[in-house]
Amino acid sequence: MGYEKPLHWVGSAKKDYQAFPAEVQDDMDYALGLAQLGGKHPHAKPWKGEGPGIFEVVEDHRGDTYRAVYTVRFAGVVYVLHAFQKKSKSGIKTPQDDVKLIAERLKRARQDHESGGTL
Repeated sequence: MGYEKPLHWVGSAKKDYQAFPAEVQDDMDYALGLAQLGGKHPHAKPWKGEGPGIFEVVEDHRGDTYRAVYTVRFAGVVYVLHAFQKKSKSGIKTPQDDVKLIAERLKRARQDHESGGTL
């Protein structure tokens, strides 16, 4: 593992994340911390649809499912693209609105990284 990369939150991801139960945040904080150090939590799985370097961490808590989607695609930084409670009525499939939001935020992260900004 390398040096600690900064963590940048895109859009409302941080506010949404902070609304999660404390136990969920504790588990996800560990996974995001590992990503910052260049590692990967055993429960972090590749996010399908946007190519390599994007992962999601899923935590179940008292019958609810919480997800955080982040990318390590850009050198020297970890971007948290989306944090949400899954409320889909369609089984395990992620709702299209969330999929679209992640794609949009990935574009914002790319623009931010290329411009040297910090969202």
